[in-house]
Amino acid sequence: MRFAAALLLFACVGSTALAQPPAEIARAGEAYRAGRFQEAAELYDSAIKAGETSAPLFYNAGNAWFRGGDFGRAILNYERALVLEPGHPEARANLQVARDKARALELKGSKLDQLLGRIQPNHYAIAAAAAFWIALFALAVHWFRSRRSAALVALGLMAVLIFAGTVVALYRLETGDKGRSFAIVTAPKIEARLATADSAGSVLALPAGSEIAILSTRGDWSYAALPNGLRGWIPAASAERVRLFR
Repeated sequence: MRFAAALLLFACVGSTALAQPPAEIARAGEAYRAGRFQEAAELYDSAIKAGETSAPLFYNAGNAWFRGGDFGRAILNYERALVLEPGHPEARANLQVARDKARALELKGSKLDQLLGRIQPNHYAIAAAAAFWIALFALAVHWFRSRRSAALVALGLMAVLIFAGTVVALYRLETGDKGRSFAIVTAPKIEARLATADSAGSVLALPAGSEIAILSTRGDWSYAALPNGLRGWIPAASAERVRLFR
């Protein structure tokens, strides 16, 4: 039932339209509606590589790749949509459908990272900026007033704590399980290996759409943390980082 319900979401391009979309994105939408899913996916991909980024764009690209049978790239784009809009319900539902279809492996993220990931990074940044200025204001007023105010001291301390907490959250989002190192395997039938050679021993088979964390890169190979807690080398071109943004 979940699969059938999610397929209804694929019947059209995402409901949230892009205001005045570039011609390439408009052509992608036309191709999708005409059933030319591979063409639509490639047009969306071209727009993304040209610098276009938005949750609806990634969601629509994910739908096109899914309908074209490329589950790895579908999962990659749904994940990118959720980075920009963690509460996007259609992207989250379709991501699960694509994972089930591809039998993709997932990293075992911590509960803290899952909790922090429910809020967009820019919301943490806004909260940090607001807390900083409130703390500064409270400190300035407290300093220049002839009578000291316990309420101002409490307000300032609370603002400092909120500022510190949001900074820690932002740092964790950048460096945690689904931070800058978080990537999706986009190539089919990839084997993680013990060394940077196709003849090296296999560590784990990675279906397209599987999650990894890229730890380092050496030439054409990337060293990655794998879903089962092991580590291994994969061809660098076989996976893409989820975060395109800094």
